[in-house]
Amino acid sequence: MEPFERLESKVRSYCRSFPEIFSQAKGSCVIADNGEEYIDFFAGAGVMSYGHNNERLKTALMEYIADDGITHGLDMATKAKGDFLETFERMILRPRGLDYKIMFPGPTGTNAVESALKLARKITGRVGVVAFTNGFHGMTLGSLALTGNQSKRSGAGVPLTHVTRMPFDGYFGDDVDTIEYADTLLSDASSGVDAPAAFIVETVQAEGGINVASASWLRDLQALARKHGALLVVDDIQVGCGRTGPFFSFEEAGIEPDIVCLSKALSGYGLPFALTLFRRSLDIWKPGEHNGTFRGNNLAFVTARATLDRYWTDARLERVVREKGRVLRSALQSLADDFGGEVRGKGLIQGLCLDSETTASVCREAFDLGVLIETAGAQDEVLKVLPPLTIQPDILEEGLDRLRRAMEVVLGGRSASSRLGQLSLASSAGAAE
Repeated sequence: MEPFERLESKVRSYCRSFPEIFSQAKGSCVIADNGEEYIDFFAGAGVMSYGHNNERLKTALMEYIADDGITHGLDMATKAKGDFLETFERMILRPRGLDYKIMFPGPTGTNAVESALKLARKITGRVGVVAFTNGFHGMTLGSLALTGNQSKRSGAGVPLTHVTRMPFDGYFGDDVDTIEYADTLLSDASSGVDAPAAFIVETVQAEGGINVASASWLRDLQALARKHGALLVVDDIQVGCGRTGPFFSFEEAGIEPDIVCLSKALSGYGLPFALTLFRRSLDIWKPGEHNGTFRGNNLAFVTARATLDRYWTDARLERVVREKGRVLRSALQSLADDFGGEVRGKGLIQGLCLDSETTASVCREAFDLGVLIETAGAQDEVLKVLPPLTIQPDILEEGLDRLRRAMEVVLGGRSASSRLGQLSLASSAGAAE
């Protein structure tokens, strides 16, 4: 693995799970330098929701580059930005009755979270923020303070402060109302818990173990925030942009967050891109009060607009995600019935909770069988299935069959079949629209 071992820092991680040199990708498959093809149940941690090298998006990008379009523009007005803004308003905001202002905070998810924190504190004049057990919000200091995972937090090297941890939905079991618990603390002047500037939540805790908040819990959380004069921030970075079905993961709950953070799949093509959305009345920023050199990624504007034009003009993709989600749920439930474990998730972010030793072994065996799959949870105890939303049904089923074979090897049963070959995966992947 030269030059990676010799030159790259030990901090690298995913390459340890997938010890290959990758050179190409198409649709729902990633291709190693030696020609081996892998079904992608990882999708760049949710970035590649529309598949690798999607033809529609690639064409739009190549035409823009060939025409000498602006690549980098800070926050200057460009045609690419204007086209994206108008398309996002027309296709996403207006149909959902959302009157949000749009902020380009920097190109990554943690940039969106940091700007949300800063804005909430500026608006309310309060310092503290409520985050939830098992939440993950990023790796810069502000978002890392919100993150629950101790292994991530330990890398900070400084105290991570100004955050109060509250229990997520179901954290104490089905019999404990965690919203009532939080309300009791916040309503008691002697509890020692101050009223926060904001509550920040993932509707599905992707990295935290694929924990799903119920619609009623999310509605109660919105009511709790309003009762205590705090803002509600939804971190939709990994489970937004259609991952659970609708464009925003909170739509089914019928809530309207004060602030929404988006990134990962937003550009559609894997280009760095993030947005912070907030109610119009909250736009109290002074010019330049929050900025960043790469908040004007015009190539991402182009592919994001093309993504909206291709996939979000109607509800077809949402229906497709729901149907594939049912297929995935059925397959995972079958595995749970045969091998044990708990099925979690919704749409095309689902997983099987087992134990860390088993999940690690299954992931290694799945890789040998040509599937990229990773884990989630505090102890990496959840097999996390996160394919592109556009994955072809036959490739989805083939990947799930290989996952079953991997579990049979690890937990007992018939031997796994030989390496790859049942499908010409990459050749058919481009049709996964």
